[in-house]
Amino acid sequence: MTRPLEGIRVIEFGNFIAGPFCGMLLADMGAEVIKIEPLTGDLARAIPPIIDGKSAAFITLNRNKKSLALDLKSDRGRSLALEILKTANAIIENNRPGVMQRLGLGEEDVKKINNKIVYTSVSGFGQTGELKNRAGINLIIEALSGTLSVMGEKGEIPPRPGLQTADILGAMFATYSTLAGLIGQIKHNQGMNADVSLIEASIASAVWETTEYLSSGIVPEQLGHSHRASAPYQLFETNDKRYIAIGAPSDAHFKKLMDILDLNDLVENPKFISYSSRKENENDLVPLVANKIKDWDSSNLEIKLTEAGIPCGCVRNYKEALNNPHSIERQLVKEISDGQGSKIKTIRNPVLINNKPINIDNFAPELGEHSFEILSQIGVDENVFTKLVSDGIAI
Repeated sequence: MTRPLEGIRVIEFGNFIAGPFCGMLLADMGAEVIKIEPLTGDLARAIPPIIDGKSAAFITLNRNKKSLALDLKSDRGRSLALEILKTANAIIENNRPGVMQRLGLGEEDVKKINNKIVYTSVSGFGQTGELKNRAGINLIIEALSGTLSVMGEKGEIPPRPGLQTADILGAMFATYSTLAGLIGQIKHNQGMNADVSLIEASIASAVWETTEYLSSGIVPEQLGHSHRASAPYQLFETNDKRYIAIGAPSDAHFKKLMDILDLNDLVENPKFISYSSRKENENDLVPLVANKIKDWDSSNLEIKLTEAGIPCGCVRNYKEALNNPHSIERQLVKEISDGQGSKIKTIRNPVLINNKPINIDNFAPELGEHSFEILSQIGVDENVFTKLVSDGIAI
């Protein structure tokens, strides 16, 4: 099967998560993603856990890519990068604003040699504005974007999300904008610049919260386990000390839930008779529901609620999330090999194409693994490459 992005060449100047995750998604879909790294490599190569001397996280984030290691601070390294960029459809970079310009690889520099390129820049705060040069790592973005302000119990220190929300949301918007640019390149024969800000990606994703504030002037607050608009819609503790997520967003769901919990008298109670009234009187409703749920074993309750069509699910750890029959049937976990005896398990791309998983063809590359292969395409022969290595310009 031909993958959708085969024939598209993307040059990635990426570190850690946001840029590389975007590049990974494009590579999974068939794009040739050339990762240009400094001679010291992407800093993510040192992220634990280290398996057989390699970062497992780096392997996942950089699968299906090629690595070219160049000293971009040297005139020769920069000129080689520009030669390669002549052949590219898109650039992804997640350096601080100004870094690519100082290297002579900014948008204006590249557009002089390739005016139809799609140039996607990902940064903490964007390419303009007073905060543009401020360090913008994931937790800081979660703090400044408002994300943390609505997490946890009211009046308590907000818990940080267990996932890298800002980085991943930024990577998703970077992928979206790069793909949009590539369509414009093909359909309209034009290039595009995309300025993706992690903080704005996080704020834009907070649909309920920003809408509440902008429409009413009310500042969204911490809700603990509650939902911003619906009740009951949260986690409850069961008698085996597990937690189950239950949502009853419609009148029909609420009626079925009350029947299972033997709380039928609440269905006709004026305080709980409608979607809005249940939310308005949530503090009266939830304790009654929570008290009944404590009589149930988590697995039995999940089965009963599922049979009734009520949205629910016990809180799983990642061992349970990856090893249940549904995940196994859909082959969510894949084992890949570097062809030299090293193997690692990873999560496949969550998209199925024509009902089939997207293949993971290659491990993440060794630093500079494809340097000669890529440079040979712009006229660098073995003797010249050997000289580049000895001069400290390439690996």
